Amino acid sequence: MKRVSGVDAAFLYGETPAWHMHVSAVLLVDPATAPGGWDFNRFVQKTESRLHLAPQFRWRLVETPFGLDRPFFVEDPDFDIWAHIRRIGLPAPGGPEQLGNLIGDLVAIKIDRRKALWEFWVIENLEGGKLAILAKIHHSIIDGVSGSELASVLMDLEPDPPPIAPPEHEREVEEVPTPFELLARGAAHTFATPIRSARFAQGAVRQGLKFLGFQRQQNSPPAPFQAPRTSFNAELTPHRRFSYASVDLEEVRRIKDAYGVKVNDVVLAICGGALRRYLLANEELPATPLIAQVPVSMRAEDDKRDVGTKVGAMFASLATDIADPGLRLMAIHESTRGAKEMQRALAAEKIMGITEAAPPALISLAARMYTAASLDNRTPPVMNLIISNVPGPPFPIYCGGAKCEAIYPMGPLLYGTGVNITVFSYLDKIDFGFMMCRELVPEPWRLADAITEAFDELRDAAAAMPR
Repeated sequence: MKRVSGVDAAFLYGETPAWHMHVSAVLLVDPATAPGGWDFNRFVQKTESRLHLAPQFRWRLVETPFGLDRPFFVEDPDFDIWAHIRRIGLPAPGGPEQLGNLIGDLVAIKIDRRKALWEFWVIENLEGGKLAILAKIHHSIIDGVSGSELASVLMDLEPDPPPIAPPEHEREVEEVPTPFELLARGAAHTFATPIRSARFAQGAVRQGLKFLGFQRQQNSPPAPFQAPRTSFNAELTPHRRFSYASVDLEEVRRIKDAYGVKVNDVVLAICGGALRRYLLANEELPATPLIAQVPVSMRAEDDKRDVGTKVGAMFASLATDIADPGLRLMAIHESTRGAKEMQRALAAEKIMGITEAAPPALISLAARMYTAASLDNRTPPVMNLIISNVPGPPFPIYCGGAKCEAIYPMGPLLYGTGVNITVFSYLDKIDFGFMMCRELVPEPWRLADAITEAFDELRDAAAAMPR
């Protein structure tokens, strides 16, 4: 039995009908490359044979009565692989728009907490005879970096790899604790809440003073609640839509070298350029720049496969008020540099999070009160959107023997941010996955198309620079 960490408990108890705390990814694969042909049953059986390499895929959530303490994960005594992997077909013609609509509908369904917190959907009938595999995994057992490592466990490096060695020991299924046992544990934990709250308050004061020091500096990085309001910053609904785009990785590196910045800066600049185009077309471009929350991995190199979430966040300007693409990129570079410095400084004053101090019931109550009071419409946006960039493998991977052609990730929406852009580098491309609230962004492919236009604009600006 494994007690859930404070951050992961927040992902569990912070869920509302409109905030879905699972992360997803779509793999586009070519079944024609599978030796002997693609077979759904073989894919399911192969996945099941490897679950001992990813033990969290067999864990079931056990919640403490009344939310007095963080929940636990236990081995699911009734685990059934067929309850987690399903197949579905697209209507003709099976193009990107049909795929995006279906994926949006599937992602909008919350994961069933009575089972292990993941599911795969094999989507058939795509144009060109292709397949899509949608993976939905709750954020409490995965983050971007560990998800990338997990993919390397569940996928293959060759079309027909040798069988994975079976586990050395039989799977031990623990006895699920009774509600009374969980209540006793929770009560003991609750008694220490005042002590933890005091420690949290002391640490918060220290971090707050350091944060104020950064805010006094010239060109200080943006802070929460400084973002301008846009049409996709409003109260969220449960409905989702998905779209995607890809750009050439080598060209991104050329842009990076031309301006002397980081790859992540170029990715943010492409996103900023696309958002500027979208808002200009809607005649709603704010005079001040959009602010993106950028997740930052807090993992060490030796713990990439640890279960759960180890992620911080920084806030960066997307410089959408600057028309020139090159100047916009340099402004983003300055913003991210300052944000990284502040994030490192605040990390040095590491404090216990509120999720470690407060009982989960209070976290759940706070999330529901926030949405019930429609605070997304009544307060300045925390940020305009989330942009996450995860490095992927530069070599091909295979799924059930079929070569994976692209990987489009998707992150959750929350706090009145109707757009999440998650970016994944794979082979010679950078793949952009857009997760959007259907009511706030009714034309999801306009943003995806704008990615290509913003990339071309930035590539041309880099090519025109003097050598």
